[in-house]
Amino acid sequence: MRYLHNTGKYELFELANGMEWSNHQLKLMPWKAVGALPPKSSLRGMDQARQRAEGYGLSAVDKAVKEFKPDVYIGLEDIWAFKDYHHKPWWNKINSMVWTTLDSLPILPQAIEYAPKIKNYYVWASFAEKAMNEMGYDHVKTLRGSLDHKNFYKLEPENKKKLRQQHGLEDEFIIGFVFRNQLRKSVPNILDGFKLFKENNPESKAKLLLHTHWGEGWDINRLLKEKGVDKSDILTTYVCNKCGTYSIVNFRGQEQDCGNCGTKKSVNTTNTRAGVSEEQLNEIYNLMDVYCHPFTSGGQEIPIQEAKLTELITLVTDYSCGEDNCSPESAGIPLEWNEYREPGTQFIKASTCPKSIFEKLEEVYGMTSDQKARLGQKAREWVIDNFSIQVIGKQLEDIIDNMPDVDYDFDSKCRDYNPDYEIPKHTDLVEFLVDIYKNILDEDVDENSSGVKHWVGKLKSGQKAEDIIKHFRGVAKKQIQKSNAKSLEDLLGEEDKDQRIAVVIPESEVDVLLINSLMKRFKKLYSDYNIYVFTKPEYFELIEDSPHIHKVFKYSQEIENAFSLEGVGKSKGLFNAAFYPHATTQKSVCFMHNGITKHEFSFV
Repeated sequence: MRYLHNTGKYELFELANGMEWSNHQLKLMPWKAVGALPPKSSLRGMDQARQRAEGYGLSAVDKAVKEFKPDVYIGLEDIWAFKDYHHKPWWNKINSMVWTTLDSLPILPQAIEYAPKIKNYYVWASFAEKAMNEMGYDHVKTLRGSLDHKNFYKLEPENKKKLRQQHGLEDEFIIGFVFRNQLRKSVPNILDGFKLFKENNPESKAKLLLHTHWGEGWDINRLLKEKGVDKSDILTTYVCNKCGTYSIVNFRGQEQDCGNCGTKKSVNTTNTRAGVSEEQLNEIYNLMDVYCHPFTSGGQEIPIQEAKLTELITLVTDYSCGEDNCSPESAGIPLEWNEYREPGTQFIKASTCPKSIFEKLEEVYGMTSDQKARLGQKAREWVIDNFSIQVIGKQLEDIIDNMPDVDYDFDSKCRDYNPDYEIPKHTDLVEFLVDIYKNILDEDVDENSSGVKHWVGKLKSGQKAEDIIKHFRGVAKKQIQKSNAKSLEDLLGEEDKDQRIAVVIPESEVDVLLINSLMKRFKKLYSDYNIYVFTKPEYFELIEDSPHIHKVFKYSQEIENAFSLEGVGKSKGLFNAAFYPHATTQKSVCFMHNGITKHEFSFV
């Protein structure tokens, strides 16, 4: 974003995850930025999957596209964040690009499913590009994640020596691993490999530096005990959350007192809440003699590149994004691994061989200073050439500049569904299904798409093509009707936005008649407000002729969320009050009414 901003060529708009639309912190950005989260009130009542999707911007992205009218949309997320985006009316009508991390084989089915629907498809590691290309998706390309290479560099020998002395280190052989303590980081494996190296090279005075949080993920203390590894040989990073001072020592528990600022219980192993600065992390890399990164899979694993920038020799599991980082070009050294399958997903995962870790550590330990220096310099140059902000930024700039001009009506509500499409004769089942998907439902699919596979199976089992065509036409008609339907906010308009009361009574016939009989008195008590009734269409005739009711609207499940109608906190609702006479219990929060309830007559 900084690179694109500094070119001066683009007007940028950022939709930021984890923040609400109007978050004040986003106003400090040098470009326009809003949050992807809708108001918390609207999240209530949604299931977990929908809340997660909203957190990724499922609804906010449509609002952002409508407001900003971009020529280019770049989605920089996990692939599941784009669920059903291809159904959005603007998708591929503006230049739509997905830039995602894929870290395991076989490639995630959703990533394959979306391949024909994503015209500009980029992944972070070349192994994923290769796998997608082998399936026929030649448009999938690698665009790596970037990092600021100026933050990480090799210190001068004298400064390194002084730094080691500060941390009580002298001629020890320091093996480093910088990682978030997740189960996909192979801590048991590196401990086994380290133990073998230590036993076979006692003169090395080897120490293993685990720069991670010991309070999550792997129980490292327990692993040390199980494997018989001496705790005094394991170093870790502590940092004070008050003054930011860090130290490299043996693990001694959490919530230690700070020897620098004197704050009680402020010192913990480095973690996501309180970590070291980039300058301090650079120092920590410079304490190491070799960097070892065993893992099961990963999208990029940025610590590997950071270590290379400090001219360390890196040992990396030869799988997933590791394939790039242990290649001869990268000056990395590959670690062998054994395959295992992740339960549930059945993804191929790598279990790095402890013996390989031991052997590669011995290889580095036996190198001359000149050999290490040549490999280290080569590694740094490779990272700058392949991951620096300037290189990746320029690649992204070129991608954007080569995209076609956009001619799109941003007021369009509907994709190009065509239930009346005349279907030509086909001799191939897949060709027939791809054709009707594209020209009836405006959806790009191919032989790998689950929908195509499903219908091929149906045809082979005897279902008539005419019935499938009828189904597709019906889906297209329903989608057109759905797309043309106005939102409640649009239906209400602006005329009486501060003078509305909603009465929700979905059914039944008797209930609606009873509510109708109370409307005269209700309107008398709330004479300053327009009364809106929500019920099922089959009951409209029982209440819509009441002179005391302003309008009758169709009931839907979303109307049951009182917070979305009345608002909550700073979020203003569509109605001053919403009454739910069919659900007046503590189980349903439907009795707030923004404080305007008149207790002598109410639907509380």
